[in-house]
Amino acid sequence: MADPRTYRIALEEITARNQTARHMIAGFAADMPALAEFWRNLDAALAGNLALSAEVTHLTVELAAARLDKANLLAAVRATLAAYADGETDPLWYLRDELHARQSHPHLHAESGGDTDGT
Repeated sequence: MADPRTYRIALEEITARNQTARHMIAGFAADMPALAEFWRNLDAALAGNLALSAEVTHLTVELAAARLDKANLLAAVRATLAAYADGETDPLWYLRDELHARQSHPHLHAESGGDTDGT
């Protein structure tokens, strides 16, 4: 599994190079106004890359939250099964506790910012 921090570092480098290129384009546009349309198109393409980089960063954070949610739910399921196997009086408590935590703090869970229909 790839480390999300690796992507973040690479995206920061890409963003820095992108901004440098956009500053260079602004300078070229000032020195060569006859190519103004060309410089505008190139700058627009680079601006799109910045938006894409921001979206990748956002999705990386959402993916990490979804993975944590999955791990927490899986841990609750495993605890419930172990409690049942051990003959505890309320083995479903572990699942109820996890579900209650998700309802009490929805901002900490992956689906709080997404669609509620599972898509």
